[in-house]
Amino acid sequence: MKLRYLALLPLALLLTGCGGSSDEAKHADFEVIDNTAEVEAYYADNPDFFGFKTLADLPTDLTWENGGDLPEMGSPEAIKGGTEYGRLQDFPRTFRTVGPDSNGSFRVWLLDDVSMSIAHRHMDEFEFVPGIAESWAVDRDNKTVYVKIDPAAKWSDGKAITADDFMFMFWFYRSPYIIAPWYNNWYSSQYTNITKYDDLTFSISSLENKPDMDARILELRPVPQHFYNEVGDDFVERYQWKFAPTTAAYIVEDEDIKKGRSVTLTRNPDWWAKDKKHWRYRFNTDRIHLSVIRDTPKVFEAFKRGDLDQFGLNLAEYWYEKLPDSDPDVQNGYIQKSVFYNQRPRPTYGLWMNSSRPLLDNQDIRVGINHASNWDLVIEKFFRGDYTRMQTSSDGYGEFTHPTLKAREFDISKAQEAFARAGFTERGPDGILVNEAGQRLSFTLSTGYEALKDVLTILKEEASKAGLEFRLEILDGTAGWKKVQEKKHDIHFSAFSVSLEMYPRFWETYHSDNAYDDAFLDNCEVNPDRQLKTQTNNLEALAICEMDSLINQYRASDSKEDMIRLAHTMTEMHHEYASFVPGFYQPFYRTGHWRWIRYPEDFNYKYSRGATELFVHWIDQDMKEETLEARKSGKSFGPSINVYDQFATP
Repeated sequence: MKLRYLALLPLALLLTGCGGSSDEAKHADFEVIDNTAEVEAYYADNPDFFGFKTLADLPTDLTWENGGDLPEMGSPEAIKGGTEYGRLQDFPRTFRTVGPDSNGSFRVWLLDDVSMSIAHRHMDEFEFVPGIAESWAVDRDNKTVYVKIDPAAKWSDGKAITADDFMFMFWFYRSPYIIAPWYNNWYSSQYTNITKYDDLTFSISSLENKPDMDARILELRPVPQHFYNEVGDDFVERYQWKFAPTTAAYIVEDEDIKKGRSVTLTRNPDWWAKDKKHWRYRFNTDRIHLSVIRDTPKVFEAFKRGDLDQFGLNLAEYWYEKLPDSDPDVQNGYIQKSVFYNQRPRPTYGLWMNSSRPLLDNQDIRVGINHASNWDLVIEKFFRGDYTRMQTSSDGYGEFTHPTLKAREFDISKAQEAFARAGFTERGPDGILVNEAGQRLSFTLSTGYEALKDVLTILKEEASKAGLEFRLEILDGTAGWKKVQEKKHDIHFSAFSVSLEMYPRFWETYHSDNAYDDAFLDNCEVNPDRQLKTQTNNLEALAICEMDSLINQYRASDSKEDMIRLAHTMTEMHHEYASFVPGFYQPFYRTGHWRWIRYPEDFNYKYSRGATELFVHWIDQDMKEETLEARKSGKSFGPSINVYDQFATP
């Protein structure tokens, strides 16, 4: 439910953490503890939040639903079996899914894309289908959702999933032990009650009857209490390399972890949902072998050799040049190319300015940087005109997106006018502007996206025309994320990928709570003793007291009309502050895959983020043998270059 759960999302390949497990840490001897008494005491100390009733106390007028009328996701033609070969940019730094270093892209393999919540969006219809729940009932008047857990639901270790795991979820995510401020805040502020009626029946109440109140509850995921009964002060170290029991189809065995080299996921043959509607035709491969390959060109080479089964072709360089339609493997049909147009909120690719830094704390400088950033040229040259300019930091949310606001255009004159207002009127011998003190108009522009480094080169060359210097710093994904989390960046090129939600969020990225400790005094004046807050998603160090008030109203409102008005106002304020330079978005995704990787007839679903996100693909082993033999003999199947535009925006 977070902004991609704190993860950054590059265009072609997901960001992942680096490092490696230590056998000593993995098998370290920790003191045996049991937090059961502490948890029960917490429940007892918060009786208004944690309730215990019987089935006789359930309201009698509830309307139970289960999404039974929605079409099934996945293809009945899907074949189970085989090993899929994929790539990790770096070895994961932890197997925890919460707390320090947990936000590398390996987490999608542990939680985000694979585990089950109470219910899930149907990815064509936007309505809910069952996950862990057998059925649910929404009581909007009382801001409550009632849930009946599927009696078959089990953790991967065979333990039953019960209402206790949802009760424990709130203790766990509120706990200071996990060192996760976002979770602490969200689970403490957005819900008012959880009540257990029996082992399989519970209800959760939301703070407000927001338009997506049902989603805020139905998309929650349980936490296995029996596994986390040793959570305490040493949580980070104790659980660093433990694979938690999961609701997902895939598990990680100790013997399948090769330090620094690879991780293999195995399909759980006893997965409780393997025969359930919406799940039985997905998660089809028996094993997923993920090898660490750090450089994108080497990833592509491995794909072309057939060592990897699929490769993201979002970058124009790979779609048009590295794997053109004329490539022999494409022409002979050994590798297939597909473009799929989707609809969903867009990742926020752009330049994030740290407004706590010298010069960047000046609005005129920030406005000038906006006008000195030539994204249209980036789109034309680097993306071959296939992408579209992002206008705001909340594009793709329908009526919640500002209808008229436009990103500042590249304009050298306007950039220089803004820089002049900040005192930068003269150019030095290298053409870079300087002020009266001889200070150069120069900033470090960093990124963790090695594959997009040429984007920064274009921006650097164009910015220099306005007298602005960008000193480029290309980091690996983990180092880039670490830098911005510690707020040590000047300007960082990155993106947050956003969840499939009805409306944008503002608190995480724009509230002063996530910029400074005690940013303002009670009268809204700046606190002179405030300290920059690290490990948050407010990468711009944006702190506007009026914005805080609007964000608080937005979070509390249950009126769709008021929320739309507030969203537009806050987007205007963010635009005026000018600490973000909107970049681009892609209205589609592109992929290349070997012929034996099969997809449903329509390829994928309207709201899918990427080709493999929903795991609707499968491996045809017979076709793999046939394709490899044909490649040796020269037999051709003919090209397969497909455009799926059924969901393209007119």
